[in-house]
Amino acid sequence: MNKKEWEILLQETIGPSHVLFHSAAHGALHLAVFVKRDLIWFCTMPEDDLVQTRAVTMVKTKGAIAISFQFFGTSFIFINCHFAPGDGKKRERLDDFTKITKNLNLPKQGNTGSPNGSSADVTTRFDSVFWMGDLNFRIEAYKGKQAIEDIVKYIEQQEHTNYEDLLAGDQLSKLIVEGSIFQGFQEGRINFRPTYKYDIGHDTFDTSSKNRIPSYTDRVLFQAKKKNSIVCTHYDSPSNVRLSDHHPVYAIFEVAIQPARDCSLPLAAGQFDRAVYTEGNIHVHDICFILRKHMLSNRKTLKVWKFIEKHSERKKSKISLLPMKM
Repeated sequence: MNKKEWEILLQETIGPSHVLFHSAAHGALHLAVFVKRDLIWFCTMPEDDLVQTRAVTMVKTKGAIAISFQFFGTSFIFINCHFAPGDGKKRERLDDFTKITKNLNLPKQGNTGSPNGSSADVTTRFDSVFWMGDLNFRIEAYKGKQAIEDIVKYIEQQEHTNYEDLLAGDQLSKLIVEGSIFQGFQEGRINFRPTYKYDIGHDTFDTSSKNRIPSYTDRVLFQAKKKNSIVCTHYDSPSNVRLSDHHPVYAIFEVAIQPARDCSLPLAAGQFDRAVYTEGNIHVHDICFILRKHMLSNRKTLKVWKFIEKHSERKKSKISLLPMKM
């Protein structure tokens, strides 16, 4: 699936309430920011940048991409990355983090209006920072793959699952506590099984000849310049999505937005990817057109709702809102 197809699928899944505000890609890395339709007028022009952490001639799979903009008076940056793989590559992963924070050139137009706007560390230049990706940090405190699998199995047999004992061996958690990486960042509570590595299409840990040790390689971290202005309300990994040897992770946040302030950054003036929006909502538009035609000839609400139920098997949750908008 290429970048455009992926964005259309995201648009179709999210629905017509949101639009693709901006996206960026670098090889296998892809980052897309969707914004609620009636809020795009309060965003500044988005900017993006990338950092490669491997030689230019190598396959574009390692590095980072980022998108930044200001929403009302709060500046945001979203970073997606892929750190060095391998059980013994902890030092390389730390180097990747340092290289990315020093070389991401954002914001490009002026200052965000926030403190530390000229800092060498990109994460200090924004009010709200969200960093996600395949960080590739491993679980190293237990002897071998089987030991970790046994711990996971034991945890899942309990009435209330708690993965804290397993996380005691997590490289990333240790390094954050030591102050070696992601200083000032936070992470939601992990209460799900390791996200790597699985047999594709199954919920079984790696049975290939590589026999990879299960680990929490895929993470979402955040940093707020103002204390308690970002709260992670949900953090999880859906085990039923099995298209990769990784299980995906997702996080939901509540963010306090500051009032608009004077700045020299140009506003986005309502821009979004209209082609993706049209393609992603084509089925909604089709049914909406049929619904409008039906309502012109039949004004009875009961019959309209029966019509909706008959013609909206695929997108019932979206279609059910249409009569309220007419």
